[in-house]
Amino acid sequence: MSRLYDVLVLGSGPAGYTAAIYAARAGLEPGLISGYQPGGQLTITTEVENYPGFREAIMGPDLMDRMREQAAHHGTELINGEVERVDLSVRPFRVWADGTLYEARALIVATGASARLLGLPSEQAFMGFGVSACATCDGPFFKGRRVMVVGGGDTAMEEATYLTRLCAEVTVVHRRDTLRASKIMQERAFKNPKIHFLWDSEVVEVLGAESPRKVTAVRVKNHKTGAITEHPIEALFVAIGHQPNTGFLKGQLPMDERGYLRIEPGTARTEIPGVFAAGDVADAVYRQAVTAAGSGCMAAIDAERWLHEQEHAEAAAAAQSKR
Repeated sequence: MSRLYDVLVLGSGPAGYTAAIYAARAGLEPGLISGYQPGGQLTITTEVENYPGFREAIMGPDLMDRMREQAAHHGTELINGEVERVDLSVRPFRVWADGTLYEARALIVATGASARLLGLPSEQAFMGFGVSACATCDGPFFKGRRVMVVGGGDTAMEEATYLTRLCAEVTVVHRRDTLRASKIMQERAFKNPKIHFLWDSEVVEVLGAESPRKVTAVRVKNHKTGAITEHPIEALFVAIGHQPNTGFLKGQLPMDERGYLRIEPGTARTEIPGVFAAGDVADAVYRQAVTAAGSGCMAAIDAERWLHEQEHAEAAAAAQSKR
């Protein structure tokens, strides 16, 4: 027999944990299905300096552990597993994770988004130690240093332009000889004296030291000449896009062409009553822990109010039927 939850949260990053904390404190006894990477992208982040409440930097995994413990402390049932599919055409909603069926009156989707990476073993080895997929998160650690950005779209140009405010030199590596970014973003990048370009090239290896672990250089291959050159840098920012983790929701919830869930502006409500979205799964712009947490709060409050409205409507219908 499946268990019926008033609120079931899918995802365990800042958005999911915050939604669970608020729902639990409201007495809704939520369940939270964590996914195979509990804590989300912050688990591959080292020091976090921009999350309010911590004067000194806190490690990303430590911050997620604290959120997890807080959610459990207030009454959230934490469920280890990965959501495989859902059925939002029935009430209560149905969710399958690792072969087990869960049911919920209200659903909060907070499964986040995954950064597209280069797929290099050396990239993984230095992830969080000079390799990053978020310039606004990690750029301040490299003030006055030489850094590199991989990508040719708007995200890459935004990251590169932002980094010039902090870093001494920014090199952009792009696989083609022209950018995919919008015209205005290209113009800004080309006019910036701190940004240099390596065209028709790709990073093939990240080099670094082990004690302390840090990036010291990268090897770059030119597609036209085949030449491999080494470039001394202290950070590599991969900006080739993000993929929202919404594959299991296709055909179930409206989403944009990139897969981000559509929500009603100013709320966490999706187009299906009783289903809410929070965090990077619906945010292609900010992608910060603090904004994800804020939207998790919104989703929980929206869900609580929606459930209260449903209970009121059901009570009114029951009273009407007795007349």
